[in-house]
Amino acid sequence: MFLNYIKEFFVKKSLKNNWSNQKKTDFSKNVQTIGLLIDESSLSHSEMLIKELTLQGIAPENIKVLAYNAKFKKKETYLRPTFGKSHINWKGEIAEDFVNEFVNSKFDLLLSYYNEENRFLMMITNQSKAQFKVGFASVDNNLNRLMINTELENYKLFVSELFRYLKNIQ
Repeated sequence: MFLNYIKEFFVKKSLKNNWSNQKKTDFSKNVQTIGLLIDESSLSHSEMLIKELTLQGIAPENIKVLAYNAKFKKKETYLRPTFGKSHINWKGEIAEDFVNEFVNSKFDLLLSYYNEENRFLMMITNQSKAQFKVGFASVDNNLNRLMINTELENYKLFVSELFRYLKNIQ
């Protein structure tokens, strides 16, 4: 317990140091690829969220999902690529290839679908090479270019608001 607190402290420190290095890019084209970063500890309807994104014209193969689970167990089988605290070291560096691959992918849009500040998820969002980042208003506004103020369970409203705003941006 105490060691987890110390680890979160160092990850938080690393996150704060990297905020100044974040590049702001312009969003100027149609969304084709989406990175979806979810907190599976608190979200039970991720499949319905993905379905809602496909109804907006995004091909299912162009949606790449990375899930975080606070109670990650190595022996358990997960439906999608899932990471936990153990996949990030004390320096705030990612120790797992599939997480690094997600972070280094150049998505048109990164959806940070978590509404509580979680240092590990915030670090992944911050390090992502996505062109445009969207998240919830309840999470630190330094991370995302667009923040939507809805409830986590109301994924239909979140997606409809997202695409409504994206149409106005272009």
